[in-house]
Amino acid sequence: MGQTAFSEHEPGSASPSVASAPLTVEEVIKKLQESNAERAAALDQYQATRVYRMQYRGFPGNRDAEMVVEMTYNAPNSKEFKVVSASGAKFIIEHVFNKLLEGEKEATNDEDRRHAALSPENYDFTSAGYESGPDGGRYVLNLIPRTKNKYLYRGTIWIDGKDFAVVRIKGEPDRNPSFWIKKTDIEHQYVKVDDFWLPAENHTESVIRLGGVATLSIEYKDYKVIKATPLRLGEYKGHITTLPRAAAAR
Repeated sequence: MGQTAFSEHEPGSASPSVASAPLTVEEVIKKLQESNAERAAALDQYQATRVYRMQYRGFPGNRDAEMVVEMTYNAPNSKEFKVVSASGAKFIIEHVFNKLLEGEKEATNDEDRRHAALSPENYDFTSAGYESGPDGGRYVLNLIPRTKNKYLYRGTIWIDGKDFAVVRIKGEPDRNPSFWIKKTDIEHQYVKVDDFWLPAENHTESVIRLGGVATLSIEYKDYKVIKATPLRLGEYKGHITTLPRAAAAR
């Protein structure tokens, strides 16, 4: 099983060159939807380990917690979670980590997926450039939500120019997830596992209205693709893909 991680450029290192994009924004989104639909249809079952970590600094006191979870995915949208270990602040474990798992298990109906879809129905897409580097080209697109929706993001996505998969997301929820949160910044990165692009790391930083900062990270590792069918690009046209929900302390 091969994994190709997305790597950031270190400070002081050469940035990827910016060139003219070979495809239009509309063509990129069309290929992204088709490719993601095929990958979703082909991936029947996989397992992974997640490490949830949260650090809170502020009123009424500092808190930290960590939880390790084993996750099993079964197509088309079933996820089962087994908590391996949990340590640290009980409040974070119960009100943040457990709520995230519960919310992910519940977000499986067609209506939720339609509202979260990375599609022209939910977003206006504009070009933010095209990066060419040793690993190939990446299309950089701005995300501008078309509706007020708790599932949508405002920010930037990076799309692999060969596989037409999202490799990075950076932005903020278009709708504030809670009255108690003033601002939330998110960044998601993805890794290629066999033929599939799956989450590698999520990082969320939330500024709390009462004073304080909550930093949540989710590390995804030890992927095992258990069952998958051969990919045939273009066969599943018309399907949609979604971005992950914004993760924030509640």
